Amino acid sequence: MLQGCYEIANDPDILLSTVLGSCVAACIREPVSGIGGMNHFLLPEEAVKDGAEASLRYGAHSMESLVNAVAAASGVSDRRRLEAKVFGGGAVVSGLSDIGQRNAVFVRTWLARDGLRVVAEDLGGKEGRRVLFHPASGRAWCRPISNADSRQIQEQERAPIQRAPAAKLEIELF
Repeated sequence: MLQGCYEIANDPDILLSTVLGSCVAACIREPVSGIGGMNHFLLPEEAVKDGAEASLRYGAHSMESLVNAVAAASGVSDRRRLEAKVFGGGAVVSGLSDIGQRNAVFVRTWLARDGLRVVAEDLGGKEGRRVLFHPASGRAWCRPISNADSRQIQEQERAPIQRAPAAKLEIELF
């Protein structure tokens, strides 16, 4: 799964996967239906609100989108029935602000505020992680990543975040 995305499923053949550095992935699941999903966000919240469409790169929008999708697909009206597993938030690039720590604090606070039970977490530290999540069973695996993967994550995280250009709307009057 790429940065700024989320996916939900309940197919027993689906395994969701992502690689994290300072980013965070939340695995959200409704245990009775077996419907669950994973997101991957870069930053806790947008620094500037300019009227542009909210982006899944930011935790506030990503978490809300994922939880709403899982709740809707499973037919759950009480979001407190959902369980969460959260991963990432590492300090993998020395010299950068500790965005990983900010992401970890954000996701913990967001889940507590919404009353979702955290059943597993692996947040913080200095390593990147590879996360696999099987929504149908709720099982998750989190492993430290290789040095080659770590270098790739460091390069991605040093690059400035580019804001997507606003869509140009054309209106035709008849």
